[in-house]
Amino acid sequence: ILFRKEISILMKKLCYETLKELGYDGYLQKEAPERVLQFGEGNFLRAFVDYFIDMMNEKAGFNSKVVLVQPIANHTGFNLADVINEQEGLYTLYLRGFENGQKVNDKRIISCVSRCLNVYSDYEEVMKCAENPELRFITCNTTEAGIAYDPSCRFEETPPSSYPAKLTQFLYRRFQTFGNQEGKGFIILACELIDDNGKELEKCVLKYANQWDLGEDFIHWIEKENIFCSTLVDRIVTGYPRAEAAAINEENGYEDNLIDTGEIFGFWVIEGPQSLKEELPFAQAGLPVLITDDHKPYKQRKVRILNGAHTSMVLGAYLAGQDIVRDCMHDDTILNFMNKTIYDEIIPTLSLSEEDCKDFAAAVTERFKNPFIDHALLSISLNSTSKWRARVLPSLEGYVEKFHKLPACITASFAFYIQFYRGTELTDAGLKAVRPKGDAYTISDDRSVLEFYYAHKEDSAKDLVHAVCSNTDFWGKDLTEIPGFEEEVTRILEYIEKNGTYSEMKAVLSH
Repeated sequence: ILFRKEISILMKKLCYETLKELGYDGYLQKEAPERVLQFGEGNFLRAFVDYFIDMMNEKAGFNSKVVLVQPIANHTGFNLADVINEQEGLYTLYLRGFENGQKVNDKRIISCVSRCLNVYSDYEEVMKCAENPELRFITCNTTEAGIAYDPSCRFEETPPSSYPAKLTQFLYRRFQTFGNQEGKGFIILACELIDDNGKELEKCVLKYANQWDLGEDFIHWIEKENIFCSTLVDRIVTGYPRAEAAAINEENGYEDNLIDTGEIFGFWVIEGPQSLKEELPFAQAGLPVLITDDHKPYKQRKVRILNGAHTSMVLGAYLAGQDIVRDCMHDDTILNFMNKTIYDEIIPTLSLSEEDCKDFAAAVTERFKNPFIDHALLSISLNSTSKWRARVLPSLEGYVEKFHKLPACITASFAFYIQFYRGTELTDAGLKAVRPKGDAYTISDDRSVLEFYYAHKEDSAKDLVHAVCSNTDFWGKDLTEIPGFEEEVTRILEYIEKNGTYSEMKAVLSH
């Protein structure tokens, strides 16, 4: 232990000089023009967007540095921007998982970041970036709540609270600097997890331009010279590996306070004109990025297969005694139940080709087996009511419409959902319940959902199923109107009350 402490004291922070002293011979790009501004400095963007940019620098001569902007006020006293700047923008990224059946643990030092600015303490420095003639791209991930129009934001604020208001100020500075000069607008890549993220961001910006009376010329410039791209991002990012960090630093020989980790799988769908391919050489760098005129079929595929597989499987698997996703993939019954759900009931309802969907589904199974990620079933269970509505209900309806019968696995998953929510004690933390093997768990959902299930805790299976299916606040429609659905869910719920969810999975697979 003392030896390790001595090592940590002697260890130098990750920077270009340290890597030179260590004789590092991997790819690094120390100098390049700042052509990308990124609103968001967190783990996801650094393991996804910045990884892609770093790869384009190496493989396709993209020759770009990224200026990170911390877009949200910091109330913790810890300033990540300071750490990024102390390390000269360098950090170590580990992408880990299964690929083509092989365990992968790829390490890369990312060198595309030039600096990080805090928009609250470095407001004018951020605005000065708009005056850089070489700046061409803006990326962002300001959380799902980030793209929102707040009419209380004022143009005079430095900065205003909302991200779209900050972006409007930035675009106006750009317009003031270069006027109507062609090619000085931006390609804006929104990565927030909301529908039509790029289009929603553009709507907010135009609202501020009108609210603040910034002029018709500016509004015309926004619409003519800037491309707001809606995108779909897909990579699980696990962030700073707190438990492993000391050992990783010791092995590397330098201290890195920005280590980032994520799964090896990555896929980025960008909705925009094909001309983007000329400016963003993803293909030349061999990166999994698709530029298309419609990203929605790919979002549907992800939500219905990846997220839908989670939501339809995890509640039943948890009640059957499992705790993490990876272990479920090593149980033949649960794995086969999930695969039957995906291949027999979800894929036939999707608009993309069957071959494309099957390839994606195969990758999903490998991702769920990732030995580096302990993905807890209980964490996935959060807000399962809204998740079931968004991720699974469309597949149920699509299957019934196409085949005129109920999908066995999806119907069973609805019964699993109801059984999981059969709690007996409502607390501030959530609805308390007990699974068959005797350990307690807490159901987390909107308060109105928990209060509903608590109010129906004494119901028979038949009465509870009717109450749940007919709750239009939950589903946006009355599920009792789906022929035979209420009756079949009731039958399954009565069966699993006696025999358990695992037995029901076996029964479905035997048919």
